[in-house]
Parts: sequence; structure tokens; C-alpha cells
Amino acid sequence: MSQQGRRRTTMDMGHDAFLDIVANLVGILIILVVVLGTQTQRVTDLLIDSPEDLVEELGPTPPGKYASQTQLDRLGEIAIQAATAQRDSLRLEANLKQYDRQIEQLRQARGQLLDLVTIAEEAWKEKQAELDQSQVLIAKRQREIRETESQIAELAGTKERLANQEAPLVAVEHLPTPMAKTVFGDEIDFRLKSGRLSVIPVEPLLKQVREDAQRMLTREGAATSSVGPLRDYIANFVIERQIGRANRNGQIVTTMAGRIGAIAFEPINESVGQPIEQVLGSSSFLDIELAGRDPASTTITVWVFEDSFAELRRLKEHLYARGFATAARPLMDGQAIIFSSRGTKSKAQ
Repeated sequence: MSQQGRRRTTMDMGHDAFLDIVANLVGILIILVVVLGTQTQRVTDLLIDSPEDLVEELGPTPPGKYASQTQLDRLGEIAIQAATAQRDSLRLEANLKQYDRQIEQLRQARGQLLDLVTIAEEAWKEKQAELDQSQVLIAKRQREIRETESQIAELAGTKERLANQEAPLVAVEHLPTPMAKTVFGDEIDFRLKSGRLSVIPVEPLLKQVREDAQRMLTREGAATSSVGPLRDYIANFVIERQIGRANRNGQIVTTMAGRIGAIAFEPINESVGQPIEQVLGSSSFLDIELAGRDPASTTITVWVFEDSFAELRRLKEHLYARGFATAARPLMDGQAIIFSSRGTKSKAQ
């Protein structure tokens, strides 16, 4: 048991013993009051209700004579005893009331002490909890220190082991540093998005665009149209038409001239093509497209979106191994593949 617990038990026992003593004294006083009150009441009853009994107690009075001096003395003694008993009874009652007040004060003081003890116990419990938390935190920190020391020792052993080993030779695969050149020969266009590769039928769609543009040269101004689909692609284009004057054999005639503006090649859905693993892993449409083409005069343009740069590198390695130069055209998500007479040619590497 702690020192505080022993001190608190001794304090409680002292108050309880004192209250027991006070209660015993009060009990004794009550008994005395009852005894004196009984005697006083008996004498009063004798004087008022039963004078015969009082006479019998005092002794017989001779006939024809007054009370004897002995009887008067005895009566005085009894009266004095009754007065004394009444005075003692009043004094005991006053003492009893005083003791009651003291007991009430002591009870209130005891209640206050018990409240203080309760507050002290709660404070002690809080301090004990804080001490327990501190001990738990210290144990946690010690465990972390041991784990860190173990990791340091393990890393030191690994460092020493690696220092005694010979450094391995690492082969780094890379493509030779390319020299960009403008494409003038045969060109194949591919679209690479979401890891899926598809061929863009540029030349067949351009042929349809030219044929459709000839039919549209009837009015002045710009007009838009679409051709396809062809191999899962369509071509949206703009034709700019102008009316002019020309001298033919001395006569001024009206002429209609047209020029194709921008052409946007778009797939009919976003899932066109094949995954790059399937394209590079076995016979696919890529082998068909490259069959019979001369790598020295054929350039491959890949329109690649930002989510497929890793697949582009794999494709370039595959094409480089087969001797084909590759031109990359990065596109943002949602951006269309646009050809224009004002645009630039691809740069093959």
C-alpha cells in the first residue's frame, strides 16, 4: 500500500473513533437525563397526586401535631434533590444540544475532508495515468531505438559485403542517337493511343477528299465535308473556293478555283487498333503494312498521345531492328490528327 493510502486510512479511522466516543458520551448523557427526569417526575407526582405515599416515605405524623422537624428536613432534601435533578437535566439537555452542534460541525468537516480525499484520489489517478503513458512512450521509443540499431547493423553488414564484391557489368540497351531528316519518300501513318496501334489510311482518304472537292466547286466561299469511313477512319476537311476572271482567246471568262484547307483524320471509335503487345508479339497488320516496303525509302510517322510514350519506345525499337526510320508526332488528349497545306513534313529518326 502506498504512503498516501496509509495516510488516508489513518485519517478515516481517527475521525470514526472520535465520532464513536462522542456518540457514547451522548448516550451516557441521555441515560442520566432519563434517570434524573424519572426521579424528578416521581417526586413531583408524590407531591401532587399521591401525598399519602409522600407521607409514608417521610414517616407518620403524630396526631394533632404539625409535621416534625425531621419530616420537614426530609421534605427539604427531597425538594433539593428534585431541583438539583431538574437543573442537571437542563444542563445535560444544553450539553446535549451543544454536542449535537459539534457533531454536525464535525460531520460537515468530515464531508469536506472526504471531498478533499476524493479530489486527491482523482488527481493521483490522473498523475498515475500520465506516468503510465510516459512509461508506454518510453518503451515505444526504446523499441524503435532497438529496431533502428538492428537496421543500422544490417545495413553495415550489407555495405561490408558489397564492398568485398566485384562490381557487376550492366548492359544498357539504347537506340543510337538519331539524326532527324525531313521525309520525302513513302510514308505510313499510325495512331498510338491507350497502348493501341492502328494504321491511318491517309492516301486512300486523300483521294476521296480530292474527288469530293471537285464536285463542290460550284459556289463561292468555304465549305466543309467528310469522306469515309475507310479502315475505321473518316476525314473531315475544309475547301476554300474563289471566283476569278481569265482571258481565253481574247475573251474574259469566269473561273472557279478551289483549295483544300485542313484535313482532320479521326477514328470512328476510340478502341480502334490492336494492343502493342499483340502487334509486336506475333504476326499482325504491322507486318502486312511493312511487307514489300523498302526501309531506305519508307518512313513511319506515329501520332502518339501522352498516355502511350512507353509503348512508342518499344515500337521504335522494333522498327529500328527492322531498319525503318520513325517520326513521332506527340498529341494532347482530345487533339485531332490534322493535315494542312500550311503544315510541316515529319522528321524521321
